[in-house]
Amino acid sequence: MKTFDHLTVIGLREWIALPELGIVGLRAKIDTGASTSSLHASDIQPFERDGQRWVRFTAHLGTLVQRRHRCETELVSLKTIRSSNGQVQSRYVIRTSLALGDRVWPIEFTLACRKSMRYRVLLGSKALIDGRLVVNPALLYVQDKPILTLSGAQ
Repeated sequence: MKTFDHLTVIGLREWIALPELGIVGLRAKIDTGASTSSLHASDIQPFERDGQRWVRFTAHLGTLVQRRHRCETELVSLKTIRSSNGQVQSRYVIRTSLALGDRVWPIEFTLACRKSMRYRVLLGSKALIDGRLVVNPALLYVQDKPILTLSGAQ
């Protein structure tokens, strides 16, 4: 049996933060079947700032208590995604830092309407690879909630 001591173990669900967007205390579901991570967003509006493509959107946080957070960030691309039910749609892609446990690294998120989903964030396999994470699906909330200072750094 091989072991992977150089990788961090996470559970099927984890607490995360998106410090560059000013978002903390967000529950994420880990989805190894999805390549790209996804964030629940509405009111998505692309615009230009200093000749660069940007996007503003409302991030929806929480499931029992609905919280909304208005965000603006650079737009990475527009990507065609095929959902698990076979539906194809174009989604805006952003790149922002992800805080999970005591680590922070940049990942890409597609912005999508996830209002009918239990979790407002899915972390896909690219985020897991970049974070050097392995998933034990029998566990939940293995890592501590990220603690962020006012500057967003840990």
